[in-house]
Amino acid sequence: MRLPSFPSIVRTFYTISNTTTSRFISSTPASQKALAPFTRGIVLKSMPTIPFLGSLFSSSAKDMTDYPVKKSDDEWRAVLNKGKSTSPRRLNHFPFQKENSSTKFLEQFRILREKGTEAPFAGTYDKHSPTSGTYTCAACNAPLYRATHKFKSGCGWPAYFDSIPGAVTRHTDRTFGMERTEIVCSNCGGHLGHVFKGEGYPTPTDERHCVNSISLTFRDEEVGENKA
Repeated sequence: MRLPSFPSIVRTFYTISNTTTSRFISSTPASQKALAPFTRGIVLKSMPTIPFLGSLFSSSAKDMTDYPVKKSDDEWRAVLNKGKSTSPRRLNHFPFQKENSSTKFLEQFRILREKGTEAPFAGTYDKHSPTSGTYTCAACNAPLYRATHKFKSGCGWPAYFDSIPGAVTRHTDRTFGMERTEIVCSNCGGHLGHVFKGEGYPTPTDERHCVNSISLTFRDEEVGENKA
């Protein structure tokens, strides 16, 4: 019998944690419903900073790399608020909360600029399987992955076995006492996810770029080079 891998255990814990939280909040008495938006905001903001959960599902060190596209946090918020969110689904992980554009943009900023992680099996591109086209950075539009790089991994996030040359930069992430490889957009430094090696997938590289859907947009045409 093949035991589940550590990433699978982590994803299961993540899902259970968010499900438990949403059920707890959704059971709030009617008299307290007026406080729901405030409560949701606290939960959303605090999730990445809870020591255990934040360590597991985000990247720790601040990236000091000099990327071609440079913006302040306020400038990035303005860019992301222009409507580049990619997922029509609820991206805040709370089933009772009505979908609206502001929560999508908040989540996009949290993941791309604050190195967060979206819930497994929730992203637009998890089961997206085009035969051609290009996945680009949702923040700066730089080409990152070909459609032909994508494969079905069953991990709950979009998986790619390779990237467009030079499009993705790797950093060592030592969060929670373990070493992982974080991947970011080489053009703007936007957080994409992590890359894992040697998992046995039948791909040319035996690598899995585990990427947040919200960090991506998709274009039907083939785009050759990484540019701002």
